[in-house]
Amino acid sequence: MDKKEEKYIRVLKQIKALILPVENPLSRMATICAVLHHKFPLFFWTGFYFLTDEGELEVTQYQGPLACLRLKKDTGVCWAAINRKEIVIVADVHSFEGHIACNSLSKSEIVVPIYHDKKIVGVLDVDSDKKNSFDTIDAKYLKQIIDLIY
Repeated sequence: MDKKEEKYIRVLKQIKALILPVENPLSRMATICAVLHHKFPLFFWTGFYFLTDEGELEVTQYQGPLACLRLKKDTGVCWAAINRKEIVIVADVHSFEGHIACNSLSKSEIVVPIYHDKKIVGVLDVDSDKKNSFDTIDAKYLKQIIDLIY
């Protein structure tokens, strides 16, 4: 097991201890953002976007620099994850067609769809200011972490 995976195991345990006593998904997401953002130095921006009734993604809890408040339907990495119904890892966001540049310092990204009652309701979006920051280890553990929201 590599150091990154060991760190995720420790962080997952910490997040469970912090959020499971509280049932409010908003409180859980705020804590998840804070823990992930401060435990992983490569996480430049860490946050959640949720689907609106108008068919857009709207930012909710996040840590890092200012974010795009709304993401136009079917545009960018977050929408790619929703439309594909899978985790999307982008090694270089500037080579991703339709990438939304909320912050020009962002270089790589991972987006994890969030399910509630078997429907996608939003995404966890994590950006790094370094290329190639995310891999299958991130995908595996970020999925386990967001599965704790509901």
